[in-house]
Amino acid sequence: MDKAVENKRVRSAAGQLEKPSREEAEAAVRTLIRWSGDDPDREGLRATPSRVVRAYEEWFSGYTADPSDYLSRTFDETGGYDEVVVLRDIRFESHCEHHMAPIIGRVHIGYLPRNRVVGISKLARLVEVFARRLQIQEKMTAEIASCLDAVLKPHGVAVVTEATHQCMTTRGVHKTGVSMVTSRMLGVFRDHAETRQEFLSAIGIRGGAHGGNGAG
Repeated sequence: MDKAVENKRVRSAAGQLEKPSREEAEAAVRTLIRWSGDDPDREGLRATPSRVVRAYEEWFSGYTADPSDYLSRTFDETGGYDEVVVLRDIRFESHCEHHMAPIIGRVHIGYLPRNRVVGISKLARLVEVFARRLQIQEKMTAEIASCLDAVLKPHGVAVVTEATHQCMTTRGVHKTGVSMVTSRMLGVFRDHAETRQEFLSAIGIRGGAHGGNGAG
């Protein structure tokens, strides 16, 4: 393929990545099936490329959404509430950007409102948007915290992520029963040990395990 044509297909005039067609994506899956040693034309695999592409549309739908949109509607009538808000055990499914293997875990979010709060379902949606992209756990943890901090402008934000990585459990070292914990603490959660400990206690983690200085 001519290099100029290839570059044009890869990036649009706006500088954004240009997606291949569905037909190209399905052809790529057929190539991987052949590379794996099987026949994409046999009955059991004939519809697999289209199924895989549909699955990718769901697994990676986070690329088509703006996370900050979920935080745009806030509530000012808090009745003078000025304590930490915590939403814990937000389950997520993501994919490792190194091997495209599943990452399955949960996120705990805390923030200290300044003068407005957001609906709890929107916090879960925020996690979902970032999870439905190719990720490393450290980056996802930091992105969730940074988005909350930028949009809500609270006194502080705390995010802890716990997850298992199938790139480690199903390949490579094949170590099961291992989970990874990352954290990002901003504002009062970074600066005040008492506030940080209040959040960690609420999610069932001892404060000694987290210094609160960023993604681990």
